[in-house]
Amino acid sequence: MPSPQTSTLLLTALLGIGLIFFLRAASKDRTTVVEVRSPRPPVEVLNGLDAWLKQRGWSQLGGDADRCLLEYRGQVDSSIPLAILLSLLGTVGAGSLGLVVRQMNPSLNWWPLVIAALGPLAGWIYARRARRVEEIQIRLIEPDVGEGSTLRLRAHRDELIALELALADPLELASDGALLTSPI
Repeated sequence: MPSPQTSTLLLTALLGIGLIFFLRAASKDRTTVVEVRSPRPPVEVLNGLDAWLKQRGWSQLGGDADRCLLEYRGQVDSSIPLAILLSLLGTVGAGSLGLVVRQMNPSLNWWPLVIAALGPLAGWIYARRARRVEEIQIRLIEPDVGEGSTLRLRAHRDELIALELALADPLELASDGALLTSPI
């Protein structure tokens, strides 16, 4: 039967592994493609999308008229409260690991607690990896005459959700709803 110190060390190591996986997941690329439809004419829908994106800080990169494609670029910042929380959790976790190591090897005195200074590194890593440049691509799919607009959007999942929620009523945009019902 393992000693209480060994069990605590194992649980503390598992918490550290969980923090590492959380940091990886928080900065993972979640680019998604979704098709949206509107009964409104393509020019009206594209102008509405353009105005909404520019209001949110996106700038138009250009496009390809032959492929009916528009591209936008924007800087996505990390969440400062989440970075602070991760720094705090990292410090507490590293401090706990230091206490366990000190308990298992008392001859080290209080030196293992110095690893608690590595805790803020978790928030710094998150802030650095989550801050990035992202792109949105809007492609007009040629509909039959008089059938409204169909667009294929390629962007970060969160931006597509915000777009769908904000523009569903004003532009009568509708998709299959998978973005709003998916747990991930």
